Amino acid sequence: MDAKFKGSIYGIIAAISYGTNPLGALSLYEAGINANSVLFYRFLLAAFFLGGLMFIQDKSFRVTRKELGILAGLGILFAASSLTLFLSFHYMDAGIASTILFVYPVIVTIIMAIFFKEKTSLITVLSILLAIGGIGLLYKGNNGSVLNATGVLLVMLSSLSYALYIIAVNKSSLRMSSIKLTFYVLLFCTLTIMVQSFFDSTNHLQLLTTSSMWIFAIMLALVPTVISLVFMVIAVRQIGSTPTAIMGALEPLTAVVIGITIFNEMFTLRLAVGIMMILIAVILIIIGKSTQIRTLTVAIIYIGQILHKPWQPK
Repeated sequence: MDAKFKGSIYGIIAAISYGTNPLGALSLYEAGINANSVLFYRFLLAAFFLGGLMFIQDKSFRVTRKELGILAGLGILFAASSLTLFLSFHYMDAGIASTILFVYPVIVTIIMAIFFKEKTSLITVLSILLAIGGIGLLYKGNNGSVLNATGVLLVMLSSLSYALYIIAVNKSSLRMSSIKLTFYVLLFCTLTIMVQSFFDSTNHLQLLTTSSMWIFAIMLALVPTVISLVFMVIAVRQIGSTPTAIMGALEPLTAVVIGITIFNEMFTLRLAVGIMMILIAVILIIIGKSTQIRTLTVAIIYIGQILHKPWQPK
């Protein structure tokens, strides 16, 4: 299998897995658990799972002082991104927050172009525009109400932190397995949340007291953490920061699918078109330079014709 294709598959798995974050987080919020505690157990359990896997496989835990410093920086960045995102859930719907979070591929592309002189192709620009347009269609405002400014600021900080994390993984000098890298990142995430909780009296660490709490915490540790982070590191190393980031469009898409299949939310033409635009954006990133501009133009014109046709519900 082609390395780029495999990297694309890994990026898709990482994005879909990360998109399941609200499932566990909101359930724990409803049980009275605060954001710091949710993240503390998420990171601690995830590090425990990966550490156990490394131990069973007899993998070395040894790292140099330089590597430890880089890993600490990555852990702080990811912890900051997760904390600000989870706090934003208190100010807006999780689906809306996950939608706004998607500005991080744009931030990644801009930083890579300005600071690392990465050439931005027409395909990349069109993919970003298609994905953002699709996600815009996935968002349905509540009677035109204005979004909470604090919530928006928190999500934007989360997006910036996540963008820097992706770039740092790609540009760092670390030469270790994805599992080992993720294990140490999660350890530093746990320490970061623990230290932060000491200075935040409203978000002190709480105990999980019921089996359902532990189930949701384990789900958060495995799916949007272990699976997502390991596959994201592999994807970044195989196809780069920008394509991996753009595939993050599947994160809010996952939230929509969960809403339709689990919470019986209505499936509308607006959602269908938004999903189609996001999928096209992801496919364009996968096929990359092999895409003919003429073929791309024909596809865009065809989509435009579909959007302008009157829709008759059955």
